[in-house]
Amino acid sequence: MKIKDLVVLAMISLALWSCKTAQIAPEISRAETKSMVTNPETTLVDVRIPEEYSEKTVDGAINIPLAEITQNLDFFRKQKQVIVFCNTGRQSREAVEVLKMKGITKVYTGISVRNMNAIKAEKK
Repeated sequence: MKIKDLVVLAMISLALWSCKTAQIAPEISRAETKSMVTNPETTLVDVRIPEEYSEKTVDGAINIPLAEITQNLDFFRKQKQVIVFCNTGRQSREAVEVLKMKGITKVYTGISVRNMNAIKAEKK
């Protein structure tokens, strides 16, 4: 196989994977996120590493790093609904994808710490 063929295959694979991700972890609207954040039955989970969590997070959020998501499936199954977030949204989308593949459906991405803090500030 030529390098050009490998590049084309890699691009097709990435496109298919991106489509799959979009189906597993759809975005929810800002209004929906705001409604969930104000709901006392919503659990906020910061999926960043503990050092980043200790520097700055969202009031009321707990820390379960992305690398530990699958070790905490029982915790997630017990929650009514969960919003996960990180720095840029990449890790939170990955966390949502993993959790949904494990059968946990009431989990959503709040994208980032900055986004979540802005939404929480709006509710005041």
